[in-house]
Amino acid sequence: MKDTLKEILPSLRKFAFSLTGNLHDADDLLQNTVEKLLQKPVPDDVPVLAWSFRVCRNLWIDEYRANKVRQAAVNKPELQEPVQHDAEKITASLTLRQVTDAMEELPDDHRDVLSLVAVQGMSYREASEVLSVPSGTIMSRLARARARLADVLKLTPEAFS
Repeated sequence: MKDTLKEILPSLRKFAFSLTGNLHDADDLLQNTVEKLLQKPVPDDVPVLAWSFRVCRNLWIDEYRANKVRQAAVNKPELQEPVQHDAEKITASLTLRQVTDAMEELPDDHRDVLSLVAVQGMSYREASEVLSVPSGTIMSRLARARARLADVLKLTPEAFS
């Protein structure tokens, strides 16, 4: 059966794509079809290719129907649980996550300086003492860190001043 599946896989993939109209969904459908074909034997009196197409089509119909039911639930407020959103909390959470991710992209020495000066509120002199580097180095690293964050967050560097 596995050898036969290898032979018909390209045809089955094309068929899955013709049903879904999308490569990602077609690959998912193909995978589900192959799994189903490996789980249950093909009837003796049916050609493997025809049976494979039938299994694929039936899986697609099942998924299509399930999506219709999901969409109906999304579009009917009475089927949904009430959800309360606090826009400020969501915005703050997203912003914090974005800044955290952007900070993780910084080199360690830039992240250290930014944390000490911008987050902890240390002066350049205090940060220079903590990190044992000259104040000029602190200023330079801080400027590069701010520029990199602004670039990652798609902000102007002035936003960090």
